[in-house]
Amino acid sequence: MKIICVGKIKEKFFVSAIEEYSKRISKYTKLDIIEISDEADKTVALKKEGEKILSKIKDNDYVVTLEIEGNSLDSVEFAKKIDNNFNSNKNLTFVIGGSYGLDDLVKQRSDYKMSFSKLTFPHQMFRVMLLEQIYRAFKINHNENYHK
Repeated sequence: MKIICVGKIKEKFFVSAIEEYSKRISKYTKLDIIEISDEADKTVALKKEGEKILSKIKDNDYVVTLEIEGNSLDSVEFAKKIDNNFNSNKNLTFVIGGSYGLDDLVKQRSDYKMSFSKLTFPHQMFRVMLLEQIYRAFKINHNENYHK
């Protein structure tokens, strides 16, 4: 499983949370977090970030893009989606765009568009939220106590 995300994590408390959830997830699967540098120039940001994102995606990856226009799932539905994906032997790849969103070519490559909310979240916080939900999904799929 991999997470491709635009931008670096700066705040130590987010870094700590990401490390903690990554450690917890490592009990269930190998996790690779790939950080793509963000572009300051808005006129070229989407295209350049999109090219970098697409260069990290393999042909057999099942790509889930995180988009405000995407489908909403509850935690149990999300767990089923992860479980189904692992059963299909595809590499599950999540993509978190930058502050300008995702390039259309990345959206076209997406196998599933997912939204956590219509609200806008800071990218650093969202990475923690995604990792927590991935961890929760593994706990659900293994019938382990965590999800209530």
